[in-house]
Amino acid sequence: MPSNTKPLVVPVLLAGGSGTRLWPLSREGYPKQFLKLTDEWSLLQHTVQRAVALAGATAPLLICNEGHRFLVAEQLRQLGVEGAQVLLEPEGRNTAPAATIAALAAIERHGPDCIVFIMAADHLISDLAVFEAAVEVATRLAQNGQLTTFGITPSRAETGYGYLKRGLPQAEGGFAVSAFVEKPDQTRAKAYVESGEYLWNSGMFLFRAQTFLDELQRFEPAMLETCTRAVAGAKRDLDFVRLDAAAFKAARSESIDYAVMEKTSKAALVPMDAGWDDVGTWSFLETLPRDARGNYSHGDVLFEDSDNTLVHSEGRLVAALGLRDVLVVETKDAVLIASRDRTQDVKRIVTKLKKQRRSEVESHTVVHRPWGSYETIALGPRFQVKRIIVKPREKLSLQMHHHRAEHWIVVCGTARVTCGEREFLLAENESTYIPLGSQHRLENPGAIPLELIEVQSGSYLGEDDIVRFNDVYGRTT
Repeated sequence: MPSNTKPLVVPVLLAGGSGTRLWPLSREGYPKQFLKLTDEWSLLQHTVQRAVALAGATAPLLICNEGHRFLVAEQLRQLGVEGAQVLLEPEGRNTAPAATIAALAAIERHGPDCIVFIMAADHLISDLAVFEAAVEVATRLAQNGQLTTFGITPSRAETGYGYLKRGLPQAEGGFAVSAFVEKPDQTRAKAYVESGEYLWNSGMFLFRAQTFLDELQRFEPAMLETCTRAVAGAKRDLDFVRLDAAAFKAARSESIDYAVMEKTSKAALVPMDAGWDDVGTWSFLETLPRDARGNYSHGDVLFEDSDNTLVHSEGRLVAALGLRDVLVVETKDAVLIASRDRTQDVKRIVTKLKKQRRSEVESHTVVHRPWGSYETIALGPRFQVKRIIVKPREKLSLQMHHHRAEHWIVVCGTARVTCGEREFLLAENESTYIPLGSQHRLENPGAIPLELIEVQSGSYLGEDDIVRFNDVYGRTT
């Protein structure tokens, strides 16, 4: 492709992560890419906004797992982004298969010369001008046949990142990659930073779609073959595209670095000092503005005689007295208190909670669904009380329960209720009873959110006691 043409840039957001390194705010059912950590937009929404603002950018392509598909769709809707394509991975297979299906899908829509920009959906970038300038350089390199990655100018001797060694300068800008280096120990990390020759590996990649597939054919032909079958056998499900599960699961799990970048002669890097952070642990709060004593606060927080303390509150007042180098994260159902130098070890807490089968690993008290959300506000032996919000024009599945009955009380809006053979409307302050074993459905026919209180009673109140007979969202469980 001639280097003087303006290429189409297809932003690809990898949003399949379900990690809990930011527990208790991040949960398996609501991972960090969906969290609003710095302002009213989530990490995913910030990534979409900076991606679609790039010169020549098309509507984004997002790759996520089935369990998060409606969260992705809702956050795109909140942004008003149209034309996005959401591919559903039946199983996580690391970044190389994800990049492969992205390149194949991009070629289907935009042709082999389009530029694919692979990025994580959960990173922070504060200097957009520097970011956009780096992408321009990377695009020129990609038009010249290079597979480009972005190297972050290191601000410290970090042992949690891989490194890229800068090679010879390239005519279009940027540099060749002299070496890909695994996460080093502290001594080597310090030497890397002091040398000025090494950059952090950001995990972002930009390349011409067909060039990447040609290199993959050289180094990982089996992966290309299985991913091609997965895309060819994909099925549309509402606003999503489901990859062929059997074909995609046959792809070897591998990173882009190992599969292609470390083997190809076409690897290039573009240095970038744009305030990047992968938000890998709670230590990212240290990069945000703090007071004169080094304290950071979010939410309702009161400091007294405290230094270098980070407090994130989701609701309740948190008063910090006489604390030094402490992290506090408060949510409705869990509080984390840790030394600031132990933020990497939060995963050890999560592992213990998993072994104990604690619900705090999976979800918050507020659980998001495609039709709205529900929040558990009281729970005891044989009863549970929930606050349910149904978005305008949305409805729950036609369902029944084997072990519980329900009372519904409308607080705001109007509900259309199906119970057995009856269908009727409930206005504010009206209520109804759903007997155990009855087929029922709740719907919001109005133009404002429907809010109601649900009181459940019975011998078993788990969310898996749902038999669905009809669901507009295609769910079976």
